[in-house]
Amino acid sequence: QPPLVESGGGLVQSGESVRLSCAASGFNSAYYVIAWFRQVPGKEREGVSCISRDDGMTTYADSVKGRFSISRDNAKNTVYLQMNSLKPEDTAVYSCAAETWVLCDDYDHTMFGTWGQGTQVTVSS
Repeated sequence: QPPLVESGGGLVQSGESVRLSCAASGFNSAYYVIAWFRQVPGKEREGVSCISRDDGMTTYADSVKGRFSISRDNAKNTVYLQMNSLKPEDTAVYSCAAETWVLCDDYDHTMFGTWGQGTQVTVSS
């Protein structure tokens, strides 16, 4: 079982909502900073949202602020990304990542050591 498994992606229409799940296995994700990233071919991986391990602080990329929401369910060892008012430019492979020491107000993909395999989200116009 991979340490992180994403699910919930798919094809949706512009304006619709999707909830992605990031299920951790083999470790307690409550002790980790979890971030969601997205990537489209030919572009750098972009940090979308992050949730801290201690105080539950959350941060969002400007492009998704007000539309996306990250949350934890420690009982299920899972982190969610609720994506509302989706736009075609949100189309990407979304991946979650875990790390213990990262700060959610200053992070990038190179800081994370544990990754899921990613899930495709496609938003049609």
